[in-house]
Amino acid sequence: MPKVTEEHRLARRTQIVDAARRCVLEEGFHKTTMADVIRESGLSAGAVYGYFKSKEEIVAAIAEDALSAVDELFQKILATEQVLTPLMALEAALDHVVAVSERPGGDVTQIAVQAWAEALRNPAIMATASGKYNQLRDNFEAVARRAQADGTVDPDTDPRYIAQVLFGMVPGFVLQRLLIGDVTPETYSAGLRALLRS
Repeated sequence: MPKVTEEHRLARRTQIVDAARRCVLEEGFHKTTMADVIRESGLSAGAVYGYFKSKEEIVAAIAEDALSAVDELFQKILATEQVLTPLMALEAALDHVVAVSERPGGDVTQIAVQAWAEALRNPAIMATASGKYNQLRDNFEAVARRAQADGTVDPDTDPRYIAQVLFGMVPGFVLQRLLIGDVTPETYSAGLRALLRS
């Protein structure tokens, strides 16, 4: 029997995650079943279950795909020698949210909102969300520490507190973008800049 290459495995995994994303966007998290994902993927049940044992594992994979790029973004901006303020990092994160939401295959921020609600009743989704969002908050904390070292942020404030506030702005942006539709990274940043000057 020929060996399955890593490239083939990655392509199959992507095929399943893409199918799940389409199902959740069309039917919602609760109504989507593994049978729906199997049908949408065009693969056999055995093939799908060979990669993911449950819907929760697939949601975790969707989150991983969406948030891994944000980690790369933070690694890149933290690697620069230029001054990096928390506002600059937030603006970069918001631009990234918009870019990810506009990728082909559907707006993953819609799935994120559904996953937030599901996390309140599903420990597996809570564990995934908590892990991923703690990672994002840690990135904001690294930015705050750097800004404190640069002298652009009060060094007496615990950088975790700064990270909590910065992180909280991201879901607020996502919700307004999805529910109201008139918010952009530019308008959000302009409002925050005005508040910081007051």
